[in-house]
Amino acid sequence: MNPFQKNESKETLFSPVSTEEVPPRPPSPPKKPPPKICGSNYPLSIAFIVVNEFCERFSYYGMKAVLTLYFLYFLHWNEDTSTSIYHAFSSLCYFTPILGAAIADSWLGKFKTIIYLSLVYVLGHVIKSLGALPILGGPVVHTVLSLVGLSLIALGTGGIKPCVAAFGGDQFEEKHAEERTRYFSVFYLSINAGSLISTFVTPMLRGDVQCFGEDCYALAFGVPGLLMVIALVVFAMGSKMYKKPPPEGNIVAQVFKCIWFALSNRFKNRSGDIPKRQHWLDWAAEKYPKQLVMDVKALTRVLFLYIPLPMFWALLDQQGSRWTLQATKMNGNLGFFVLQPDQMQVLNPFLVLVFIPLFDLVIYRLISKCGINFSSLRKMAIGMILACLAFAVAAAVEIKINGMAPPQPGSQEIFLQVLNLADDEVKVTVLGNQNNSLLVESIKSFQKTPHYSKLHLKRKSQDFHFHLKYHNLSIYTEHSVKEKNWYSLIIREDGKSISSMMVKDVEGKTTNGMAAIRFINTLHKDVNISVGTDISLNVGEDYGVSAYRIVQRGEYPAVHCRTEDKDFSLNLGLLDFGAAYLFVITNSTSQGLQAWKMEDIPANKMSIAWQLPQYALVTAGEVMFSVTGLEFSYSQAPSSMKSVLQAAWLLTVAVGNIIVLVVAQFSGLVQWAEFILFSCLLLVVCLIFSIMGYYYVPVKPEDIQGPADKQIPHIQGDMINLETKKTKL
Repeated sequence: MNPFQKNESKETLFSPVSTEEVPPRPPSPPKKPPPKICGSNYPLSIAFIVVNEFCERFSYYGMKAVLTLYFLYFLHWNEDTSTSIYHAFSSLCYFTPILGAAIADSWLGKFKTIIYLSLVYVLGHVIKSLGALPILGGPVVHTVLSLVGLSLIALGTGGIKPCVAAFGGDQFEEKHAEERTRYFSVFYLSINAGSLISTFVTPMLRGDVQCFGEDCYALAFGVPGLLMVIALVVFAMGSKMYKKPPPEGNIVAQVFKCIWFALSNRFKNRSGDIPKRQHWLDWAAEKYPKQLVMDVKALTRVLFLYIPLPMFWALLDQQGSRWTLQATKMNGNLGFFVLQPDQMQVLNPFLVLVFIPLFDLVIYRLISKCGINFSSLRKMAIGMILACLAFAVAAAVEIKINGMAPPQPGSQEIFLQVLNLADDEVKVTVLGNQNNSLLVESIKSFQKTPHYSKLHLKRKSQDFHFHLKYHNLSIYTEHSVKEKNWYSLIIREDGKSISSMMVKDVEGKTTNGMAAIRFINTLHKDVNISVGTDISLNVGEDYGVSAYRIVQRGEYPAVHCRTEDKDFSLNLGLLDFGAAYLFVITNSTSQGLQAWKMEDIPANKMSIAWQLPQYALVTAGEVMFSVTGLEFSYSQAPSSMKSVLQAAWLLTVAVGNIIVLVVAQFSGLVQWAEFILFSCLLLVVCLIFSIMGYYYVPVKPEDIQGPADKQIPHIQGDMINLETKKTKL
C-alpha cells in the first residue's frame, strides 16, 4: 500500500455546532463487486483478457511462421540475409518490453498502454500486409513497407508483453490467490493454443492459396492482422469491468539508478584512506533505503547466472529460420497429409503442451523416487545439452540432404544434357580435346541423355562446337555457354534435316519446396497454358521454349491449354517437392495432343519427418531450461525484484537472437558446419554454467524477504527517503 494514499474511510474530526438536531448522514452504499464467471470467484473481465491473448499470439506467431520464406521468395533476399533480418526482428520484440513496462509503470498504466500499443500493433500489420502485395510498387517499396511494418509490430507486441498477464492478475482480490494461479495456467494455455493453431493455418494460407500468380503472402499476413484487430476490440469491450490500478513507479529504473549510484560513489571514494565496505552495492546506502540495497544484492546474484543464457536462445529461436530453410529442401508428403515447410514449426507448441505435464507428473517424480537430487540448475544444464544434441541431429540431416542433392558445376565447368526431338536417333559429339569422349552413345527419338554431363571450359565463357550425325547427314553447330550453369542441347527437326538450340536450365532444386515447370511447343501454333487459377504462360510455335514457372506440389491431371482454334487439356501428373520438369507438347496421330514429361532435377527424397527428432530434443530442452529457469529465478530474488528479473530474462532472449544474426552474416560456413558450431558453442557455455551453478549457494525465499512495512529513518543532506514498491507480474 502507498503510505501517502488518502484514507477515504476516515470521517471529519470537527462538525459545525448547531442547536438543532442534525439528522444522521445515510451510510454510503457498499461498492458493487465485479461480475464473476458463473458464480465462481473468477472475475468476468479475465475472459476478455484470455481471448485477447489468444488472438494476439495467433497474430504474432502466424505472421512470424511465414516470415523467413517471405524474405527469401518474395523480397528475394539470400538465406543469410533472411535469417539475419528474422532474428533482428525477434531481438527487437524482446527489447521493447522494457519500454512497454516503463510506459505502463511510470506514465499511462497497464490498460492504456495495452490499448495504445495495440493500435500501433494493428498499424504494423496493415503496413506489413500492404508490403506483401505484388501490385503495390516495386522491390524498394515492398522492402520499406515490410521493415516499417515489422518495426511497429515489434514495438506493439513487445510493449504489451509485460502488461497483459500482469493486468489480468490485477483483476483478482488477494483472498482469491488460488484462482489467480489457475488463471495464469489458462493464460499460458491460450498462448500455446494461439501459437499452435496459427503456425499450422498461416502456412496453408500462404501455400494453398494463390494470388497474383504466386504464394499469397498478403493473405498470410492479413489474417493475423485481422486477429490482432479482434484482440484489440475484445480487450476494449471489457473496459468497464476492469480494475485499473494507477501507475506506481518503475522498479526497473530504481534498480538501475541504485546500481549506477553505487558504482559512481565507489569510484569517487577509491582512496585508500576510506574504509572498504563488505559489498560494492553498500556504496549506495548513502542515498537509497537499506531494503532496496539488500534486494538489489539478491538480484545481482541471480543476474550473474543469466550471463551464459543467451546462447541457449540462439539455438532455440532458429526453428523459424534455419530449420524452416532446411525443411524447404525435404519432402513434405507424409502419406496421410502433405506438410508445408513452415508448418513444421507447429511441432514446438504442440510438444510443449505434451512435455510440460509429462515432465512434471512422470519424469521428475521418477527421478525423485530414485533419490537423485535433480536441482533447478541441473535441469537447466540438461536442457542445454538436449539443445546441443538437437543441433547435432540437424547437422546430420543437413549432411544427408546435401548428399542427395545434385552436384553443382564449379569454376570453368558446365552441366549439359541432350534432348532429341527428331524422328530418329542422333549421334552427338562434342568437338575439342577435353570433351571429345563425352556423349559417345546415340540418342533415340524423344529421349534424352540419362544424366547431365560435365564439360570443362578454358575460360568463363566459351563457344562449343558439336557434330550431329542424323541418318546420312553430318551437321556442325556452335553454341555459346557460361561457366557454372546447366544447359540442355535440344535437337529438332528442320525439314528433312535437323538443327539444334541451346537452352539454359534451372540451376538447381527449387529450395522453397515447390516444383518448377517449363514447356517446349512442337506445334505450328502458339499455345496458351493455364496452370491453376493464377498461373498462365504462352509458348511460341515451332519449338518455342517457355520460361520456368514455380507451381505448388500436387497432381495436375487436366491442365487447360488453348490455341487460336482449339481448346485441349494436358495431363502433367504429379509435380513433386523440389523437382524441375520439362514438358514437350506434341501432336501424335494415334494419341492426339499430349505432353511428354521429363524430370530435369529429381524431387526431394528425404522426408520432412526426419526433422521430428531435432524438434523433440530442442522442445524437451526448452521445457527443462525455460520453465525451470524462471521458476528458479523467482525463488531466489525478492518479490520487489520480479519485474526486473522478467526484463532481464527477456533481454537474454534478445541477445541470443543477436548472436544468430552475427553468425549468419559473418561466419561464411556451410549450413551443416554452422549447426555444429552452434552445438559446440552451447556445449562450452553449458560447461561454464555448470561450474557457476556448482559454486552457487541457493537461498531460501524467507531469507531474502525484508519486512514489508519496514520504516526507513530520515536521512539528512543529499540522502533521500525512498519506499520500494512491489510490482506484480
